[in-house]
Amino acid sequence: MANRARPAEDVARDADRKPAETLAFFDVKPGEVVFEFVAGGGYFTELLSHTVGDTGRVVATREEPKRIADGRLPNVTAVEDREWGLAPGSVDLIFTALNYHDVVNLKADRPALLKNFMTILKPGGIFAVIDHSAENGSGDRDVGTLHRIDEAFVVSEVKAAGFELVGSSDLLRNPNDARTLKVFDPAIRGKTDQFVLKFRKPTAG
Repeated sequence: MANRARPAEDVARDADRKPAETLAFFDVKPGEVVFEFVAGGGYFTELLSHTVGDTGRVVATREEPKRIADGRLPNVTAVEDREWGLAPGSVDLIFTALNYHDVVNLKADRPALLKNFMTILKPGGIFAVIDHSAENGSGDRDVGTLHRIDEAFVVSEVKAAGFELVGSSDLLRNPNDARTLKVFDPAIRGKTDQFVLKFRKPTAG
């Protein structure tokens, strides 16, 4: 977080996103290989890049081009949605923030996607999911309207793919979010109630 190369607009978001605590929760270490699924603006790409360091690397889909322009993050590689270039059992951590609901909304083949995640992860590797919380029991009802998803729905779906849920965190909870507004509403934007889930690929045997 203290890296002076970080953009000022990223630093301004730290108080709400709590990146140091978030990456510590997922136990991100120097030298690791991280696959960031749907990097978006690259806020976490930057942090993951600095955390894994020169001996690690970050492979990211849907990366904002300017984030890695002119080689400013040399250990980050942008890849296509379906062509990741990652060998089976080569990834320590898969990280996705604020977009699992979009995968559901777009009606992607999630069983196939999660199977691919399982394949590229090392045994014991971590799948990190952060997303905007919907009302309890709402399932996938709000993915296209409010851009929120029910935490229990995500847990059920990911566990059905063979992952173990090994932890959750209240780091990004906001009890003042009624979870009824669209996440882009000025009244709640940047301060939504978010769940933080830590899944693991089972070790052999």
